[in-house]
Amino acid sequence: MLRYALSRLVSLALSLLAASVVIFAVIEVIPGDPAAYMLGLNAAPETVAALREELGLTGSLWARYLDWVSGMLTGDFGLSYTYRVPVADLVVQRLGVSLPLAGYALALSTAIALPVGLWAAARRGGPVDLAVMGATQLGIAVPNFWFAMLLVLVFAVKLGWFSAGGFPGWEGGFLAGIKALTLPAVALALPQAAILARVMRSALIETLGQDYIRSARAKGLTQGQAIRRHALRNALIPVLTILGLQFSFLLAGAIIIENVFFLPGLGRLIFQAITQRDLIVVESVVMLLVFAVIVVTFVVDLAYAAVDPRLRRR
Repeated sequence: MLRYALSRLVSLALSLLAASVVIFAVIEVIPGDPAAYMLGLNAAPETVAALREELGLTGSLWARYLDWVSGMLTGDFGLSYTYRVPVADLVVQRLGVSLPLAGYALALSTAIALPVGLWAAARRGGPVDLAVMGATQLGIAVPNFWFAMLLVLVFAVKLGWFSAGGFPGWEGGFLAGIKALTLPAVALALPQAAILARVMRSALIETLGQDYIRSARAKGLTQGQAIRRHALRNALIPVLTILGLQFSFLLAGAIIIENVFFLPGLGRLIFQAITQRDLIVVESVVMLLVFAVIVVTFVVDLAYAAVDPRLRRR
């Protein structure tokens, strides 16, 4: 198990190094000068040059890359061109919204998908299975921003149970914060729950067809007992993969939902930074999100080893 974990850590470090090079290179080839953009078309050349010097844009690409990477290793993500505050402060503020939102949506998705997928697999081919498959197909096909607008129309405009957008801050109380995140979390969770339910159903059906399940049934176990004692554990391996990918998506890919509900999260920060050409914010936040994705993948790999003992011997 230790050898397996160390090999995954080495892979994680190499992936982060490659990602940092790609992100920095992509950001650097974007046309336009951030200093000229900030000062406007009529800015004097010497003023633009002074601002470029202040922003650290005059050094070589190699020196700027090393400064950026070494700064991130020490927790210094640089200074935002637009807000004139450390990027780390902006990230910490926005994580207070994006991280609970992603966790809330993942919890809702899992709570819906696992029992639904298990229920459909146990009744394969029946009316319940067909209804679940139809509902999940609809959930996959419909974009989450459409779900978001529908939820706002019904629960905010018509019923008035929730606000249509905005976030009061956690200082306004835990319940107020959770209430503000409920509609966005549901909008994010429904399509993910549809995907996860289908994966759970397929994995469980495949596992139920194995010889050891038939042997367990021949020894007198009911279908429910065979599922709980033998099939469910092995069916969780592909489910863990989807759960890891979903958390990464929910953390990094909620840009549209955060803009629909006017939530001050990381997705909205990236969107604003792109429109304002605040490149240091874009590359630092994207790198942070890549790090989160890779770490989640590492945790999922360890979960594989915990579920499947064969991996511990590698």
